[in-house]
Amino acid sequence: MKKFFLYLILLIVLIQFIRPNKNSSEQVSKNGIQTEVTVPENIQSILDRSCNDCHSNNTNYDWYHEIVPFSWVVASHVKEGKEHINFDEWITYNKDQKEHIIEELEEVIESREMPLVGYLKFHPEAIISDEDNNKLLDWIRTLEE
Repeated sequence: MKKFFLYLILLIVLIQFIRPNKNSSEQVSKNGIQTEVTVPENIQSILDRSCNDCHSNNTNYDWYHEIVPFSWVVASHVKEGKEHINFDEWITYNKDQKEHIIEELEEVIESREMPLVGYLKFHPEAIISDEDNNKLLDWIRTLEE
């Protein structure tokens, strides 16, 4: 039994060296949504607080994101989030992709599917109030025009 725990501890230590790449860019994106669409300051504030960790090229990492397996989970969520929309790569999407993204944005904001509940447990500041949710929806609907 003692050997088992020793091997378990060794395994836990060793897996700490298997790290995913971090989602962090030193540069301001030239392809960001702001280059093509007006993003009011109050909307940008909501996006920064509640969306951009998973939907941009820059994730703010907390200390516990350095610990495996948390780092793997975060990397997976960010990868999946960026597959749906990356606000830092907006102008790289074609017209059909943008239309689809706008439809999805409206749907997930309206149904309050985003931010994910698991994310909100660790980031309560990312909770979107009813008022901010309505502001986001109003802004998203201007993108449809």
